[in-house]
Amino acid sequence: MAMVVQHNLTAMNANRQLGITTGAQAKSSEKLSSGYRINRAGDDAAGLKISEKMRSQIRGLDKASDNAQDGISLIQTAEGALNEAHSILQRMNELSVQGANDTNQSIDRDAINQELTALTEELDRISETTQFNKQNLLDGSFSNKKLQVGANAGQSINISIGNMNADTLGLKSIKYFEGRESHSYSGISYMGTEYTYDTSKKADSNKRLFMSAAKKTGQAAFTDDMIALSTDGKFYASTKAFAGREDAVKAGKDLLASRYEKAASTAWIALLKSAKTTTQTVGGFGASATLNSPNVGNYDKANATLQAVQGAINLVSTQRSALGALQNRLEHTVANLDNVSENTSSAESRIRDTDMADEMVEYSKNNILAQAGQSMLAQANQSTQGVLSLLQ
Repeated sequence: MAMVVQHNLTAMNANRQLGITTGAQAKSSEKLSSGYRINRAGDDAAGLKISEKMRSQIRGLDKASDNAQDGISLIQTAEGALNEAHSILQRMNELSVQGANDTNQSIDRDAINQELTALTEELDRISETTQFNKQNLLDGSFSNKKLQVGANAGQSINISIGNMNADTLGLKSIKYFEGRESHSYSGISYMGTEYTYDTSKKADSNKRLFMSAAKKTGQAAFTDDMIALSTDGKFYASTKAFAGREDAVKAGKDLLASRYEKAASTAWIALLKSAKTTTQTVGGFGASATLNSPNVGNYDKANATLQAVQGAINLVSTQRSALGALQNRLEHTVANLDNVSENTSSAESRIRDTDMADEMVEYSKNNILAQAGQSMLAQANQSTQGVLSLLQ
């Protein structure tokens, strides 16, 4: 090899190799200090794209998990309020049973009605004021809401909570049948003929006797101010035709309805009423009526209130059951989201993170090579010193 001084090729080669080693050493140092294998797109272009997409999924999944947790908190808030509503309704049920007992005087029932009114108002207040994040939950406005429980669009769970006020629960318009009087009658004398109820005969025979009497005397039947004869030998009178017929002595009324359809004679009705010997109130068989609020003013009202309260308990139970089922679903949703997030993070870590042990080996190798390169560069620079000996 020629001895030249213009081009020290050995030094140039050593310097080039040293530059390569220094660059690799710098990259290893960056990876070790940052903890990431990919610090820029140039480190791994495809890996960077996959990693960023996974990061989007991971952060979305983590936030979706938070959303589901918020949903659980909302459900717990609503369910807690409904739990108190249940307690109120159970107390109202207890009061209705108490008020239905006819051992109570009017003053006793008035006191019960006062508490029923207060409890009904509290149901309305709970419905109007129960909120989560300034949103009403129990007034019917929280309907068709969506909980975003996924990292991607359209991954949601619907949630709706019905109106839980007293009106919706059926406590503001309570339908019932008012009590009706029953009368026992003695014989009736009309136009010279005696018509007497014979206790030795069956009820149908006596019924036909009175009906035939009405027919013979030109009185067609009883529709308005209905009077029907039951199987116990008593006439049942109501102020409206066939009112509450499903609860009354159906057979007798059907007989009257099928055979006679014209209005009864005022005189004939007057005869029946004048012949009555006893009067008794029969609950729940009279004309239909409506209570505007829970009331135990009498037996019929108390029973109607009791049925309404029990219906309200069932409605609240149904809503609480639906919320409980949704809460259980969301708890599984949270567990799944956390699991998917963890596994996706693990996959992203394998792409993006530095294997510190492996990179430390690489760094140590490059460090040794850098020291060797520096030494060889120094030796290469010394190789041209031999030229000076020739010039002496």
